[in-house]
Amino acid sequence: MEKLGSTVLASRANQIKEELRQKLRKPYKQVIDLYWGDPHAAGSYTATAGIPEIVHRISEFITKRDGGAPSDPENIYISPGSQWALRNILKVLVNSQASPRTGVLTPGPCYPLTNFTIKELGGVTVPYCLSEEQGWELQVEELHRALDSAKGVCNPVALYVINPGNPAGYVQSRKTMQEVIRFASEKRLFLLADEVYQKCVHGENCKFLYYKRVLSEMGPPLSDTVELASFHSASKGFMGECGLRGGYVELVNLDPDVMKCIYKLFSTDTCAPVLSQIALDLMTNPPQPGDPSYPLYSEETQHIKTMMVHNVKRVFEVLNSLPGFSCQPVEGGAFAFPRLYLPPKAIQKAKEMEMEPDLFYCMRLLEEVGVLVKPGMENEQKEGTLHIRFGNDAAINASNRIMGCHQMPLAWRQIIHHQILHYDP
Repeated sequence: MEKLGSTVLASRANQIKEELRQKLRKPYKQVIDLYWGDPHAAGSYTATAGIPEIVHRISEFITKRDGGAPSDPENIYISPGSQWALRNILKVLVNSQASPRTGVLTPGPCYPLTNFTIKELGGVTVPYCLSEEQGWELQVEELHRALDSAKGVCNPVALYVINPGNPAGYVQSRKTMQEVIRFASEKRLFLLADEVYQKCVHGENCKFLYYKRVLSEMGPPLSDTVELASFHSASKGFMGECGLRGGYVELVNLDPDVMKCIYKLFSTDTCAPVLSQIALDLMTNPPQPGDPSYPLYSEETQHIKTMMVHNVKRVFEVLNSLPGFSCQPVEGGAFAFPRLYLPPKAIQKAKEMEMEPDLFYCMRLLEEVGVLVKPGMENEQKEGTLHIRFGNDAAINASNRIMGCHQMPLAWRQIIHHQILHYDP
């Protein structure tokens, strides 16, 4: 594998800095960095993977989070958002020149940007449908069906899972995760675990587990062989700092040569913004009992938890009380993804306007009552079904919370009864 001179030099410089911190004897006391042209000379650029101290603290956070399963700081990369990290890993997996093309199994419904990225890189998305009737459960039989459907079309190399779900709000059980891991091992698929909503879990008697922890607890040979990339972000959960663009990926069981390639890819943008790295540090190492800021932190996070639980209950109750809607329980994540049933006349009108029916509904909802939601057509919904997606996390940042606003259900009833469900052109 060809090595970039800049990569080799930067890597060795970081090693020397670490050796100096450990008091290793050298003929100099510090590395004078004339390489980057940093006019501030005060840390505008950091190590490629992130500030070492922060990377180590993230590693400690993961180890504690996963019940003691070891986490190697060398396998963690801080990035400008989790999707940026996912894109880099997909660059390694997807061969744009391959014939047949590279395939990635993706859930339906799915976060649309991931599908877009796979296609942009020259890959093929292989959708597997989550079972809406079973609370958006991921069923291994459906994974087998999806893999079979790829024969003659593409060469699947990876399986992408979102847990907690976006947009469907499910939380996977340990049994489901074990089945997914065994499937990935059997079919030799790289497992991509999007776990950015791991702190947004609000279902009753619902316990969230991390793919790395489940993999570790399954033991050898799976724990030593299944290739896994786990993604997290400061943009979600309690931090909610989307604009800071801070995320990280932890890599498990990758070949050393592949790790070198990944290092090279992350080097192309030098490093993640320093502020986003600090945000990640705060997210993974929040105030502890005894710290001056702990009482306020505890109060605010508990308020958010209580509000989210209230909101998702109200989402479920209100939507299932309205004709033309059905909604599965929202156990985690930041969105609800209710199913929409439109009458034939409304669907026909949408076709005349050259719109998808769910887009037509969303447009009428916006025009009539000023409510902006997202059509399910953008989330790879199952063919023959209609959905809308809206965010529960809006309740955190907006004074007029989506389902906390008492006028909202009334407005929805108005548009549903008079404008859509009884549509008469």
